[in-house]
This record gives sequence, C-alpha cells and structure tokens, in this order.
Amino acid sequence: MFPGVFYALLAGFLGAVASSSAKLSLGADYLKGVCETGLRTWGEQRKFRQPDETTACDWLHIPLRLLCGGLLFTCNAVMWTFLAKALRYSSSSTQTTVTTTASNFICSAFLGQLIFGETQIALWWVGISLTFSGLLVLQRAAPNDRARKDE
Repeated sequence: MFPGVFYALLAGFLGAVASSSAKLSLGADYLKGVCETGLRTWGEQRKFRQPDETTACDWLHIPLRLLCGGLLFTCNAVMWTFLAKALRYSSSSTQTTVTTTASNFICSAFLGQLIFGETQIALWWVGISLTFSGLLVLQRAAPNDRARKDE
C-alpha cells in the first residue's frame, strides 16, 4: 500500500511541475523578465543603455522556453509512469485518484507562489477543500457499492 501512495504523490508533484513548465514556456515574457532581472543583479550594471540596444535576454528566453517545453513533455511522461505504478500497487483506484489530485493541487499552489508569486485567495482553498471532500466521499462509497452488488 505504501509504494502506491508514494508513487501517487510523485505523480501529483510531477503533474504540477509539468503545468508550471507549460506556463513558463507558453506564458507572457516571464522568462525574459527573469533573465533581465538576473542580468541586472549579477551582470554588468550600466545606467545608460540605448533604447534599440539588444541584450542577451532578447534571444536567451527562446532556448529557455524550449527547455521548459522539453521539461513539460518529460514530466508528463514520467508522471504517467508513476501514476501507472501507483494504480498497480494501490488497493483502490479511487485512493490513487484522491492522493494524486491532492498532491497535484497542493504542489501547484506552492509552485505558483514560489515561481510566479501567485497567492491563493480563501475562495480557492474552499474550492479545493470541497473537491477533496467530494473525492473522499467517492472513495468511501466505492467499496460499499461493490459489496451490495455481490449480494
């Protein structure tokens, strides 16, 4: 049972990393802004720059986006592998679904705050709690339904 839960938690985490990678690769110039901030912080600080002068960030964000796109596909492939292993080692597919969904939502919230500076409002947490409650009700109801069919 424990390997199934562990694989489900990893699958949820990798799903969150994949969605963050997609947002980085397809989102509005977030990577370019991070690059420019990094150059100002660690690179040469010039106070006078020509308006039409190009920087390394004008071309560096393109390979970074491609790298994030590759990370998206890699994380999705590994996530599906771990989800299949979780289903194999778990006693119930609903338990795997609940664990993976919970891990994905919680990791998405933390990655969103860490990478993008997003904050979740109370309504988001209420919605997540209702979703988890519904999934737990489904998990608890599933074994009883099977017992009734066997009678």
